[in-house]
Amino acid sequence: MTLRIGQKVGLRPEKREEYLALHRAVWPEVLAKLSEVGIRNYTIFVAGDELFSYFEFEGDDYPAAMAAVAADPVTQEWWELTDPCQTRLPGTPEGAQWLGLEEAFHLD
Repeated sequence: MTLRIGQKVGLRPEKREEYLALHRAVWPEVLAKLSEVGIRNYTIFVAGDELFSYFEFEGDDYPAAMAAVAADPVTQEWWELTDPCQTRLPGTPEGAQWLGLEEAFHLD
């Protein structure tokens, strides 16, 4: 099963360049973990002071895959660098960093 996931989060203006620099050289271990759990076609876009991400999940248990990513020590270190660059948006569920978006249209 393939899920398409869209999310957004605020980007702190004073941290914009730091965030972009980090993502020009994403750690190989972070990318490997994402691939391992079934994340494909992952893109992050910048629009003003917001980030929009899109990715596809290929698998049967999305919550378990995301829990595996969150439990990964290297990913946790990565998030220690990236999370301070972001700001949670109104409506973001408690315990989440990114606000999930509802899919309105798709064309293959």
